[in-house]
Amino acid sequence: KNLVAMLNNDIIGSPVGANGQRGDMQVRLFADGFTPLLKTVLDAQTVPTTSTQVRSAEQSRQLIDTILRSGGIEDTPTHQLGRYVKDAAETYLPGFHIDLINRRDRFLRGGDHLPFLERGYAAVRFTEPYENFAHQHQNVRIDNGVQLGDLSEFVDFAYVARVTQANAAGLGSLALAPTAPLEVGMHVSDLTNDTSLIWKAPADDSIVGYRIVWRALDASTWQYAKDVGLVEQFTLKDISKDQFVFGVVALSNSGAASLPIFPQPVR
Repeated sequence: KNLVAMLNNDIIGSPVGANGQRGDMQVRLFADGFTPLLKTVLDAQTVPTTSTQVRSAEQSRQLIDTILRSGGIEDTPTHQLGRYVKDAAETYLPGFHIDLINRRDRFLRGGDHLPFLERGYAAVRFTEPYENFAHQHQNVRIDNGVQLGDLSEFVDFAYVARVTQANAAGLGSLALAPTAPLEVGMHVSDLTNDTSLIWKAPADDSIVGYRIVWRALDASTWQYAKDVGLVEQFTLKDISKDQFVFGVVALSNSGAASLPIFPQPVR
């Protein structure tokens, strides 16, 4: 299977926290693909390993080295998936906000997307903005006059519907998207303030052109874009790789866009 993305929805029943905080028009989206790579390497050093685990750890080491050299710590496939879903959801649900969080999950906690992450797949997690732990991992009971347990009376179904729409926006956009460009690279053999990108076209007749996206080093989402046509290389004049992070996107004849691909250094 060509597994592109895994979207996990875990604890999305209510926008109201234990202390009355409300986030009716927001949801947290955890997206971090770098930490699982480190975990794969560390696990291989501390537990008995199979040949498959050793091979996976070595591949992870090589990828970590490339990411560190190219400054792509926040541009793994999972990071790109998070940005993509955020953009789609906020486009189709005006006023709804995706809090994009560069962590794989909440502090010292985890969910069902982690096994996908740890096997190299892009995976993200939706979670309500404020949690009420009285309704999580509790037997249904009344304790000191407080109702505990995960009961339907504590579910805000209108909120769940909005989160579902956010998922649908991301999933629908991915389903309509063309194949992402292949072997995306950035020329780094010369010191220059220009940025030259190259890529290869996938076997997809729906592609009518490509788009280069970029953002400042301190920005979490794409800020700029330039459609460059049906080409396989392009140079951005006076836009420096020292100041911006880049991605390349394929565009279909319906106007849909693929996931951005972070360029690897090419000498």
